Amino acid sequence: MKYECSRVCARRLLSHAIMATTMTLGASTAFAQTDYYNTDAGRPLLIEDAYATERYAFELKVASFSLERLSRGRYNAGLEPEIAYGILPRTHVEIGLPLAFADIGDGSTRSGIAGLELSAFHNLNVETRTLPALGLRTDVLFPVGALGPDRTYMALKGIATRTFSAARIHVNGQYTFGSDPAEGANHVELPRWLGGVAVDKTLPLKSLLLSAGFFAKQSLERAEDPDYNVEAGFRYQTSPSFLLDAGLGHTLTGPERGWSFTFGTTLAFAARSLMPVRSGR
Repeated sequence: MKYECSRVCARRLLSHAIMATTMTLGASTAFAQTDYYNTDAGRPLLIEDAYATERYAFELKVASFSLERLSRGRYNAGLEPEIAYGILPRTHVEIGLPLAFADIGDGSTRSGIAGLELSAFHNLNVETRTLPALGLRTDVLFPVGALGPDRTYMALKGIATRTFSAARIHVNGQYTFGSDPAEGANHVELPRWLGGVAVDKTLPLKSLLLSAGFFAKQSLERAEDPDYNVEAGFRYQTSPSFLLDAGLGHTLTGPERGWSFTFGTTLAFAARSLMPVRSGR
């Protein structure tokens, strides 16, 4: 019964993601943006590149679905709608409201909002022949919802991207500040630290990005050795303003050596009222 409930809840979240995708496909855009090579955390890999959303542009990430199969046939699933806005040159802000389903074992399941997340991302420089592109990202997760954290947590991530003729390489390092969660707190697991590398290959004539990565992370709650993970995925631009992505990951070590799957869509658009007015002469 427990496993059947896990599968049913996961299927419901996936159906919501498909519905959101359909709604997004029907939305109108104010301008076009080529964005398939600008990767975000979890879209499709956890390791991201050092570039921000274009200034004055919105990125609406509606169908951000994830499914994780843990040990003993347990499942976690999530849906995280987000919206990002390029507020300054090489800088964007973002807000997300993650929704989660968690199988906590012993026949028990929990579902609901898993926090409120605010993020700020700044690209420090344009990549040159001698210097990689560097970026900084700050995430703040607030204690909102049944599966939200028991306190506010802030994470800081440093990002580097280097482009070669054959591929791009990205290096990420992240640390989460704050004390350990209270004993018995029931929420989606957060990393204390995370570090990893990814490589991607663009196929510009097909508007396609192929990527693969490796990362290690230490849980905020557990003092055991870090988990090691591999992942692979793609991003595909279906139109100048709409793209989709999908990824597959596997945890190689640790107590939960499971598989994970992600699927997402992004709509890029602009609000003309927010763009600067240029007066003619």
